[in-house]
Amino acid sequence: MSPKKKFSLLYIVLHRVNRELGHGFLEDVYQEALEIEFSEREMDFEREVPLPINYKKKTLKKKYIADFICFDEVVVELKALSELCNEHEAQILNYLKATDKKLGLLINFGKSKLQYKRIINEYYF
Repeated sequence: MSPKKKFSLLYIVLHRVNRELGHGFLEDVYQEALEIEFSEREMDFEREVPLPINYKKKTLKKKYIADFICFDEVVVELKALSELCNEHEAQILNYLKATDKKLGLLINFGKSKLQYKRIINEYYF
C-alpha cells in the first residue's frame, strides 16, 4: 500500500471514530474505538508501544509509550483536550526520534471538529 493510501485510510478511520463518538470523552475511549476500527479493517498496528530511550549507547529504564504505531511507519499520538500546544508536538517528535520513524500524527478529539497535525521527524536519516 502506498504512503498516500495509508494516510487516507488513517484519516478515514479517525473521522469515523470522531463522527461516531463526537468530542468530550477521555483519550482512552478514543484509543479503544480506534483499535476496533483498525482491527476491523485488518490494518497493521500496535497499541501502547513502549519506546526505549538511549543515552550514550545505553538504554534508559524510562520508556515513552506511543498510543499507536501504524503500518510500522507512522506514530499516532492521541489527545482529548480543548487545545493542542507546542509541548504535544514536542512529545510526538521525541517519539519519532526514539523510534527512528519519519512520520507522526498528532490527533485531538477534544474539539467539536477533529484536529490533526502531521509531524515529520527532522532527525530522520
